[in-house]
Amino acid sequence: MSSLKVRDIGEQGLLKRLQSFCPADIIGDDAAVMQMSPGQSLVVTTDVLVDGVHFSDRTTSPSDVGWRAAAANLSDLAAMGATPLGITIGLGVTGDTAVSWVEQVYQGMTECLQQYNTVIAGGDVVRSPVITISITAFGEAFPHRIIRRSNAKVGDAIVVTGFHGASRAGLELLLHPELGKNLSEADRKSLIQAHQRPKPRLDILPTLWDILDYQSKIQNPKSKIELAGMDSSDGLADAVVQICKMSGVGGRIERSHIPIPQSLHNWISPEQAIKWALYGGEDFELVLCLPPEVAKILVKRLGNSAAIVGRITSDSDVRLVDAAGCYPEEVLSLIQGFQHF
Repeated sequence: MSSLKVRDIGEQGLLKRLQSFCPADIIGDDAAVMQMSPGQSLVVTTDVLVDGVHFSDRTTSPSDVGWRAAAANLSDLAAMGATPLGITIGLGVTGDTAVSWVEQVYQGMTECLQQYNTVIAGGDVVRSPVITISITAFGEAFPHRIIRRSNAKVGDAIVVTGFHGASRAGLELLLHPELGKNLSEADRKSLIQAHQRPKPRLDILPTLWDILDYQSKIQNPKSKIELAGMDSSDGLADAVVQICKMSGVGGRIERSHIPIPQSLHNWISPEQAIKWALYGGEDFELVLCLPPEVAKILVKRLGNSAAIVGRITSDSDVRLVDAAGCYPEEVLSLIQGFQHF
């Protein structure tokens, strides 16, 4: 890594370097101007990452910091049913921060964003006693396709789009390399990759819209199927509880239906694997609540690790249940997941 520091080139010098990551026709004014398609709603989300809280040089390279920062925001857009347009970045760095570190962060962001035709549309740089990255992401969505947490209905199936627990497992392996000695090298790499380079599930939206459009046509063209959902960045339990709370409903999650990587079963106890899946966080899968017949089609189309993990009920809480009767029912809560304060 180069010895050149941010204070050596100053704010304008750093901005000049960072502008190379942005389209020339968007930046240069006091604000970015982005074109939207007719009939689309603007969807905006902001996420802040702080050194020592959200990333660390013990577990994350600069380019992976950038990738994760971009992926977290794109995941929020996916959870709303929105297509990303661009992001702006508020960057706080110390004068002693290496310029190459900053450039590698932006390179990681770019590598993630390019997969979804999304641009860096500008931002701001300030001096800060601790490195902070604040990203605001912009997306567009048709009003009738916006996914909200408050749309869950009694009888809906609860779908997850992929494995849970992998990111937490990867973090543990990075923090404690001596763990997981019985894991294959491929499994170890896969779990670490799940933590360092998560993939926002924007890829499932076209499939979801195709299914919903078809179901609406064969059922009632004038009716629309409203979806509830969010991403599982703060854990599967957090997502389901948040959705149920906003919708005024309850839920039941079947323990055996939660998709957990086989490598976790080969490494840790079933109890620990479930805990990581429910509360580990940063898996960035989507958690969707939709009619059972639609859920079955979606899971079949997605394949791989997508699964129906439970259903929405009229109860006042969300419970983890075990159809086999080996484990007692457990009320899921927000307390066990990650909390800033």
